[in-house]
Amino acid sequence: MRRSRSNITMTNYEREYLKGSTDCLILSVVNDGPTYGYEIIRQLESRSDGYFHFREGTLYPALHRMEQEGLVEGRWQTLPNGQERRYYYITPRGKEMLAHRRAVWSTFSAAVRAVFKPEAG
Repeated sequence: MRRSRSNITMTNYEREYLKGSTDCLILSVVNDGPTYGYEIIRQLESRSDGYFHFREGTLYPALHRMEQEGLVEGRWQTLPNGQERRYYYITPRGKEMLAHRRAVWSTFSAAVRAVFKPEAG
């Protein structure tokens, strides 16, 4: 179960909001360089100061779907100890989608902040 920093369970509304943001969050991490599943989970949790805690059951279906959509590319790599690990790379299409989603988010969040701001007077 995902928990916020205050250890309060996310509401259904917050879960739905997260569901709509999952791809963009994952793409943001993969955009910084090729990485693997567990590291994506760790980065999301670290960068969000513990707010986001993805489970494998959420992450891997999203990665597979994004791979089918051409947003990321997965490649198996053999580690020095002989273990294989699947690394994910962002594609040009993924970079384009991420740039678009960031622009939309920036405009949307600025509008929400403007509405939330109390009127002077």
